[in-house]
Amino acid sequence: MDLVAWAYSVAEDRLADSLPRRWAHVQGVAARVGVAQRLFVGQDQELLTAAALLHDVGYAPDLASTGFHPLDGARYLEQQGFPERLCALVAHHSCARREAELRGLSAELASWEDEQSAVRDALWWADMTTSPDGETTTVDDRLREIHKRYGPEDVVTVFIKQAEPELKAAVEKTEERLREFGHGQVAK
Repeated sequence: MDLVAWAYSVAEDRLADSLPRRWAHVQGVAARVGVAQRLFVGQDQELLTAAALLHDVGYAPDLASTGFHPLDGARYLEQQGFPERLCALVAHHSCARREAELRGLSAELASWEDEQSAVRDALWWADMTTSPDGETTTVDDRLREIHKRYGPEDVVTVFIKQAEPELKAAVEKTEERLREFGHGQVAK
């Protein structure tokens, strides 16, 4: 089975029934990376799509050991034999290091390197421009939705406020790359 098919199968198995809204988001993120795939070749295309499908697998109730989904997901994927780079993309998606700091999990997250590449930026872009229901949105609307959903005191809201400049930078870099590639309008 190829990497993308394997990723789809695992994500669907872990999220579709137990967390259908999360599964809708994951499918939307995968659709978004379909737009950005043309920026990459070969293995990078495959890894980006697989990471989009698996980025939230750590939310699956039976995988949530720390309650920090990027870490729980990366650990699970590593145990299943997924490539190290894919595990790292999942572990560090959407500026996870900021939330790890707040949760006291930085050392655990450091097991995987944040590659700080165009592939990583495209994953963050897709996640930050996809609503919880899988629809395309703007990064500003997505950030507002996260604040509203979690409330002002939640660790996720605190983290997202701290991470906002980095998240927006990844979105802007990816959208600039898409414009340079000739894609035109990329945000909602």
